[in-house]
Amino acid sequence: MSAAEINIAIDILEKGMKEEEWFQNPSLSLRELAENVNISSNKLSWLLNERIGKNFNEYINSFRLENFKNNDLNPVNNHLTLLAIAYESGFNSKTVFKRLLQKKTKEMIPKAWVKSNQF
Repeated sequence: MSAAEINIAIDILEKGMKEEEWFQNPSLSLRELAENVNISSNKLSWLLNERIGKNFNEYINSFRLENFKNNDLNPVNNHLTLLAIAYESGFNSKTVFKRLLQKKTKEMIPKAWVKSNQF
C-alpha cells in the first residue's frame, strides 16, 4: 500500500468507527470491516497490526470498551444493567466483556469498576 492509500484507509476506518460506530455490530468480522473500508482483509489486517499496533479483536474491543465506559457513566442509562450496556456496545459475550474489562482495569470486576467511577 502506498502512503496515500494507507492514509485514506485509516481515515475511512476512524470515521466509520467513531461516527458510524461500526464496532457496535456484535458480529463484525475482519472481512466486513475491510469491505467497509474498501480494502482487502489482508491489507486491513496489516494496517491494524503495523500502523495502528493492534490486531482486529484488540482494535474493535477497544472501541466497545470505551463505548461501554461512556454509556455506563451516563445517568440516562441508570436503568440498564451492565450487561445490557455491554451488549449495546457491541459485545456479544458476557465472558469476553468481563475478561476484557478486568484486563484493562487491572483485574477489577465490572461492578467494582462502575462503583469506583461513579461521581
